[in-house]
Amino acid sequence: MITLALSKGRIFDDTLPLLRAAGVEVTDDADKTRKLILATNRPDVRVVLVRASDVPTYVRHGGADLGVAGLDVLLEDEAEHDAAGTLYKPLDLKIARCRLSVATRADVDWAGTVRQGARIAVATKYTHLARQHFAAKGMHVDLIKLYGSMELAPLTGLAEAIVDLVSTGSTLKANKLVEVEHIMDISARLVVNPASLKLKREPLRQMIDAFESAVGVQA
Repeated sequence: MITLALSKGRIFDDTLPLLRAAGVEVTDDADKTRKLILATNRPDVRVVLVRASDVPTYVRHGGADLGVAGLDVLLEDEAEHDAAGTLYKPLDLKIARCRLSVATRADVDWAGTVRQGARIAVATKYTHLARQHFAAKGMHVDLIKLYGSMELAPLTGLAEAIVDLVSTGSTLKANKLVEVEHIMDISARLVVNPASLKLKREPLRQMIDAFESAVGVQA
């Protein structure tokens, strides 16, 4: 049995065409069922639905043989658990693309704030990536960990800036926030448990190769 860990939402939807290219069709409707383990047209393949931040944990500890997670999740997870190299990351799937950015209120003089070297509060759920980014710039920041509604932090005075994922920028604009720094481009990656790759090498290799071919067609 091959177990694939996915999170609901954009990554799940964008992964379905890649699965089809590998001959796998999810037969349960993820939007309608309350099941967390979804069947496929292949008796030897199943999909487990987990939180995005839990995908690397499931794959690392063998709860899943492979998974799909954003680069942001993988880098944050590696930094938090000192786990670099514990997952095989063979493919950038080039799906769920966005960027990790610093944003603040439109009326803030960000360049002036940076020049002054003032200590500022930054709200984010990506505390490790944010710390690395600001440390590289020589900026002193107090990081406030939030899990949602990040845009509220500058509007309520909780923080001067946020570090968050940006896709179209429409949410920032609606809340009168602007991007002031680009940290990195983000896309979803395929991750594989190294032990599974040894024990189930042939079926996993076939799936990885099918994903790679499908990504090449989409590119």
